[in-house]
Amino acid sequence: MMPDQHDPVSTPSSSSMLDEPSSALVISGFLGAGKTSLVRSLLRQAQNEGIRLAVISNEFGALGIDRALLQSEQWGEYVELEGGCVCCQLSSELLETLQKIWERNRPHRIIVETSGLALPFETLMTFWREPVSQWVSESLAVVVVNAEQLATKRDIEGLFEQQVSSADLLVLNKTDLVDTASLDQLESFLTEMAPDTPVIRSSYGQVDSRILFTSLTKNDLPQAREGNMIDSQVHAHDCYEVSELDIEPGIDLEEVIAQVQALNPVRVKGVVETNSGPVLVQGVGPRFDQVPAPEHFPARLRGRLVVIRRKSR
Repeated sequence: MMPDQHDPVSTPSSSSMLDEPSSALVISGFLGAGKTSLVRSLLRQAQNEGIRLAVISNEFGALGIDRALLQSEQWGEYVELEGGCVCCQLSSELLETLQKIWERNRPHRIIVETSGLALPFETLMTFWREPVSQWVSESLAVVVVNAEQLATKRDIEGLFEQQVSSADLLVLNKTDLVDTASLDQLESFLTEMAPDTPVIRSSYGQVDSRILFTSLTKNDLPQAREGNMIDSQVHAHDCYEVSELDIEPGIDLEEVIAQVQALNPVRVKGVVETNSGPVLVQGVGPRFDQVPAPEHFPARLRGRLVVIRRKSR
């Protein structure tokens, strides 16, 4: 419910909103790049530092695996926008949600995690619209890149190129999967794709929040932003389809992986009840990783995998 416009206490003045403005990040990147891992890392740091942080997520698929992973940690405020993409169909809903969060909690920082099929710059423009622009002092588009995916040149055309070219900052993630010499080459490759965009390296989404929220501001990146405005393109939601795969409890993990690989997926995520206990399964292309499932992961989502793959032509 909106505050009463006649109540001077419930309606913040323009000056009070500008006294402690919020910083905003749009975190984007192709499917399986490690966006949620980065968000979880930033949430932990905010909690340790006593910083009020809100997260808005726009997951591709209706099951809500990312929502469950983030909410199970019980950090800060979390809102999920469903039924479309925040960079196009849900841009108005995103604007309204941001304003409600500000009126409710006055967060120091806000993160919008887009789906893996969104363009970050389109979402970033929401922070420049009224009334949100009154209380957001700085905003950055951060694109997470899967180092292994880039090394194998897998799915790096089209949407991937658009995401990289529209970033203010690139996070080359999953560096533990690639040797140092190759990482130098990958960083050079990204620099060729986006010459004015800084690149930092990370593993498991571990990035010092001060780099993202303090070291770079929009005033530091005028050339990159100007280029982004020119290069904005239509993205490719319609090239992918999402489905859910139900897995019976007590199954062998290798059998799960075999079932999923037969579908030729681009991205897989979910928790399954294997014969050795609940496991969080994540797949990107041919690679599958598994770790013990979070303790508080909802029972209703166990045994269900989200599978994203290219549509048949």
